[in-house]
Amino acid sequence: MKRIVECVPNFSEGRDPEVISQIAEAIGSVEGVRLLNIDPGKATNRTVMTFAGEPDDVVEAAFRGAAKAAEVIDMASHTGEHPRFGAMDVCPLVPVSGISMEETVGYARKLAERVGDELGIHVYCYGYAAFTEKRKDLAYCRSGEYEGLKAKLEKPEWKPDFGPVKFNKRSGASAVGARDFLIAYNVNLNTTSVRRANAIAFDIRERGRVKREGNGLTGKIIRDEKGNPVYIPGSLKAVKAIGWYIEEFGIAQISINLTDMNTTPLHIAFDEACKRADARGLRVTGSEIVGLVPLKSMLDAGRYFLKKQKRSAGLPEEELIRIAIKSLGLNELYEFKPEEKIIEYALAGTNRNLLINMSLKAFANETASESPAPGGGSAAAYMATLGIALANMVANLSSHKRGWDDRWEEFSGWAEKGMSLQNELLTMVDKDTKAFRHILDAFGMPKSTPNETETRDKAIEEATKYAIQIPYKVMETGLKAMEIIKAMVLTGNPNSVSDAGVGALAVRSGVLGAFLNVKTNAAGLKDKSFKTGILKKSEKIAEKVRKSEQEILDIIKGRL
Repeated sequence: MKRIVECVPNFSEGRDPEVISQIAEAIGSVEGVRLLNIDPGKATNRTVMTFAGEPDDVVEAAFRGAAKAAEVIDMASHTGEHPRFGAMDVCPLVPVSGISMEETVGYARKLAERVGDELGIHVYCYGYAAFTEKRKDLAYCRSGEYEGLKAKLEKPEWKPDFGPVKFNKRSGASAVGARDFLIAYNVNLNTTSVRRANAIAFDIRERGRVKREGNGLTGKIIRDEKGNPVYIPGSLKAVKAIGWYIEEFGIAQISINLTDMNTTPLHIAFDEACKRADARGLRVTGSEIVGLVPLKSMLDAGRYFLKKQKRSAGLPEEELIRIAIKSLGLNELYEFKPEEKIIEYALAGTNRNLLINMSLKAFANETASESPAPGGGSAAAYMATLGIALANMVANLSSHKRGWDDRWEEFSGWAEKGMSLQNELLTMVDKDTKAFRHILDAFGMPKSTPNETETRDKAIEEATKYAIQIPYKVMETGLKAMEIIKAMVLTGNPNSVSDAGVGALAVRSGVLGAFLNVKTNAAGLKDKSFKTGILKKSEKIAEKVRKSEQEILDIIKGRL
């Protein structure tokens, strides 16, 4: 899975378009980073920018944004309604996919160190990146705001985590941290009553509602020994919610912030809102996602609603997303466009150059052209992909075969495993071609001097090793696919046994084709240890796949 981090820095300027544009340009100047949203606020005199990409690229973009903000924003003359203490006031990194929170913390601290040391800005690490318990709280770090910063820096307990102690009058301080992805999510109701929407919000949000005497509705508020109101907790953890009225659509909504999508996912919040609305005589008519959402949230929602129907969840990504959109009612107020609303899709854009986006005819014609790529490696990966796709078809057909209702989970499990392998193999179709082009680029490097020749030879060796890893991965994945194909031949829908057999033949061909590519690329390697090791491992996989194919064909022969 591609490693993606989101960054949502808040800059202390929301009124001057030229200043905002300069900061945005600095962030957008980093290749591989996609600036997803710019949200300026005049009253707060603050702009929130959202961008994402691979971790190192995001750190570089955030640093450039901080540097430009330090250049064009003078905090000594800044005023605004929102709490703030610096030019780049706050800068959280958010793990989206393929990266853990622990790793994200490392990148946040790396960014904090650069901002402190290279820009001379006081930096406090907050959230998961905090070095102390107190500094986890952003409000604590920012207490006193800019106006109180000079005096605060004179106290030992307020020494910044990075950067100077001497007051930076122009740029102030920055809070750099790591936090969970926050999904802003609104659930639509068939009412105009804010009071009723609030009642449902209080039912579900973690904080719940104030505890009162008597009937619990209008009685005196119950307080603790310190005089603070006592709350009755709501049903969902890591959820904030409130009811409001949207004049544009003439409906009341439950406005929800999901602060930890692993604790309470999108689909659980939706279903709970439906349940609580129904109990109060109301109906949820749909919902909307404000901003962007991680792909995982949509795929998890699709699988959840399919499993509620006792249907196989081992379907292609596009189908899972379609089910999620329909089930959550995301098209009610306006069209939900996955390419714009799902963060991974928004980052990737529409790449018509990818082989996997071509029609079957276009792919065949491209392969047949004079260009050496795509070649056997891409074709081998695609053959293996088709093989496991056939096994997934058998699993999905078996999951809703008449009379097999009690076995849907069994076959859904196989289909989900198979779809994971199918997606993995599909990525290898393009990766093989890219790897070949890296080798060509290495061969094209200059070799006029001994140093250039040495650099070129090293680049060729590394590019070749990388190119070998792609077909080897096809072989490994193909071997795993054989297990699923065999299971479908033995236990799947008997009417589809020949389809599974064709799948075995396709995977075998893909694996053996990939083996040829491993051997071809390994021929010119200078690293004999690497060469010997990869060839031995590849030979073992090829032999296991040949054996699996024969076992599968023997079973089929006995059943036909």
